[in-house]
Amino acid sequence: MLSLRLDPDIERRLDRLAQRTGRTKSYYARELIESNLEDLEDRYLAEARLEKRLPSLTSRQVRKELGLES
Repeated sequence: MLSLRLDPDIERRLDRLAQRTGRTKSYYARELIESNLEDLEDRYLAEARLEKRLPSLTSRQVRKELGLES
């Protein structure tokens, strides 16, 4: 379960979209989260790594970490 507060303008836009399409606001919120979560993870995990000043990884280390090479 997730509860969040939206800017009133965003809420109105979401309401209109839901009414015009016959779908729920939850449907569109879920779609947005699912389609953007991977990009958010990449961004914020990279920023966290930079903030911690951890050493950089080589492309080979990244491929190995992702299971793309043994």
